[in-house]
Amino acid sequence: MQWRNEQIYHLRQNKPLTKEDQDKYFENVVSKLFDQDKPDQLLFSFLKDEKCIGYGGLVHINWIDRHAEISFIMDTNLEKKYFEIYWKSFLKLIEQVGFLELHLHKLFTYAFDLRSNLYKAIESAGFIKEAVLIQQVLFESSFKDVVIHSKIQDRPWLREASSYDTELTFNWASNPQVRQFSFNPEPITYTSHQEWFAKKIESKNCLYLILENSKDKIGSIRFDFDESNNVTISYLIEPIFHGKGFGNIILEMGLTKLRSMRHENFNIIGYVKSENMASVKIFEKLRFRLTENKNHILKFERKLILMLNDNAKN
Repeated sequence: MQWRNEQIYHLRQNKPLTKEDQDKYFENVVSKLFDQDKPDQLLFSFLKDEKCIGYGGLVHINWIDRHAEISFIMDTNLEKKYFEIYWKSFLKLIEQVGFLELHLHKLFTYAFDLRSNLYKAIESAGFIKEAVLIQQVLFESSFKDVVIHSKIQDRPWLREASSYDTELTFNWASNPQVRQFSFNPEPITYTSHQEWFAKKIESKNCLYLILENSKDKIGSIRFDFDESNNVTISYLIEPIFHGKGFGNIILEMGLTKLRSMRHENFNIIGYVKSENMASVKIFEKLRFRLTENKNHILKFERKLILMLNDNAKN
């Protein structure tokens, strides 16, 4: 009740709650959810070291069409320092409930356009901006948009890599099928990878993304930036998913993600061993130009231009 009243500005709540309001809600709504086979919401406490620091869950659950809205609110005092961290942690946990336990098809967020830091957290967790409802809500005498982000269970998504992906990316990078097309085919150690990976995900000159769906981790794509707006692209696909079109998907989605996160014009560069015909075909399909062929290393380039309306594709 305290958190909701402190943060009423971004909630669908038109007045501060009283203790009586809260008691009635828990008695008449929340307590009855436990006895329903298919309740319209499922609420959870969000704990850190056994202390409740937030709560939320799935609301407006549509069991026929298998979709639900995600709702989450944290301790107001923690927002300044931990907003993005705790939002991303909660999203990861609630996806397990929605996709793996309840087998829902789609999860989405519905947010008043008042907190720009919210979109960074949601999009870095792999949610895609699906719609903007123009001037949908009245806030302090002016109308504000509502922004909807969503994630679909069987559709792969990209999210930002984190320290939790250290072992995963090491296993991928050290796989013999992956290393045969690496420019440094020598074996790598976990320690060296751990140090390298930590530097990459912390660097402002690197965008490191993981492709996954609700069941599997599929691959990774990395963009390394230099001072001249050149971006070197590197990607890999988990060997068990080779030959299933994910190379094309991760490159196409990666370029879209880059455009949405970095509002600049870039020259995208990709280097490929000439015998890696699968990657050669992918770069050609996505309109990269072959600009150099030296010592069996092919250099592909493509301009990524930010249009004024950001909708046109280059």
